[in-house]
Parts: sequence; structure tokens; C-alpha cells
Amino acid sequence: MNNQILQLKIKQRLNKLASNDYDNIEAWQIIEAFNKAQVQWVRRQLHGSNQFKEGDEGSKRRIDDLQILLSDQILTGTQKDGYYESSLLPSDYMEYKRVSTLAKSDCCPDPDSMTVYLAEEANVDELLDDEFRKPSFEWGETFCTLFSDKIRIYTDSTFTVVNPKLTYYRFPRYIQLAGEVNPYTGTTSAADVTCEFRDDITEVIIEECVSIIAGDIESLNIYQISSQSVEKNN
Repeated sequence: MNNQILQLKIKQRLNKLASNDYDNIEAWQIIEAFNKAQVQWVRRQLHGSNQFKEGDEGSKRRIDDLQILLSDQILTGTQKDGYYESSLLPSDYMEYKRVSTLAKSDCCPDPDSMTVYLAEEANVDELLDDEFRKPSFEWGETFCTLFSDKIRIYTDSTFTVVNPKLTYYRFPRYIQLAGEVNPYTGTTSAADVTCEFRDDITEVIIEECVSIIAGDIESLNIYQISSQSVEKNN
């Protein structure tokens, strides 16, 4: 959906029939509200706080809607005593999906695949002491944690991590309007940047955007109508 149609749809839902009450809303306000609406909608789908309680892969629709945001990145980092610590998470990182890695040991120099589970940082000591859950090159299993915007893959100093890769959900691409001030950078955008979601999802996000603006201008009726429309179409 191009940005001209997007703005038209937003203003159409804000204005009363045959009126231009809210045509004085600035373009940068539409940009900020729509980008905020994208993030809110995505977070709700990932968490499952919608009327069907479906998370990111709770149904075929959720998988289909959110797959565009999945991204891979090789994790560079440092091997430390007992774990591999990655460099900082990607700047567009939004939510963890999985970590995959190869590993090698002194007895097996050829890298082999490992299964990596995400664990809570609070349980690290317990997991390392548990014979059935601690890192094991022999069984091809280990765990990782999220720590200070980094990922730690635990090795128990018995093997070395090779080519770890993070799969994650990134933030949706923010829209921009050519010739308008980008509220995030304070600069004038040189070109249009359109919403990357399919048109049917963009329609839902438009309703979310309208409810945000309606809340800002204290238009209760529009806020309620748009909020209900968003929830019904989730």
C-alpha cells in the first residue's frame, strides 16, 4: 500500500462524514502514530495477547503474518571460561526465536550440530549441576541465556562453539513520507518508505494508528470504533 492511500485511509477514519475536522493533523504525527501502531500490533501478535490468545506460531495465520519479520545473523563473540559470549544483539532485534550452532571438542575436531535451548539466567547454576540438563557435546545439547543485550551459549568448558547463528524477530520497517520531517531523526526524508506488511495487515495497523491518534485528540467514539475493529480482525 502506498503512503498516499495510507494517509487517506487514516484521515478518512478520523474525520466525520463530509467534514475536514482533523485534516490539520501534521504528516509527522501520522508517521509517528503509524510506526507506533506497527510495533504495538507486532508485540501483541508475538505475545498472544489477542482475542484468540495466539502467539507467534500459535496458528497458520500467525506464522504467515509474522514470517516477514524473521531474520538470521551469525553471532560473533568470545569464548570464555564455561560459555561463549556473543557481541551485542542486532540493532533491529525485537524478540528471540532460536539459536543454532555447531561445536567441536579435542576428541572430535570436526564440527557437529548442537541443539540449543533458551534458559533463564536465574537457573544457570542449577542447570550446570544437573547431569541431565548441563551442556553435553556427547549428547549434542546445551542451553543459552540472554544477558545484557548479549547471548551466552554454555559449554561447561568441554567443547568449543563454532559458527553460532541467531534467528530473531526484527522491528518492522518504519514508514517515511518523502519531503516530510522524520520525527525520529529530525531530518527531511528524501524518499517514501512504505509499510512492508501485506495490505490486509496494513489495514489492521491503520485502525490501530487511528485509535492512537483518536486517543491523543480525545475523540472517544473514533477510539472505540478503531480499537474494536483491530481486535475483531486479529
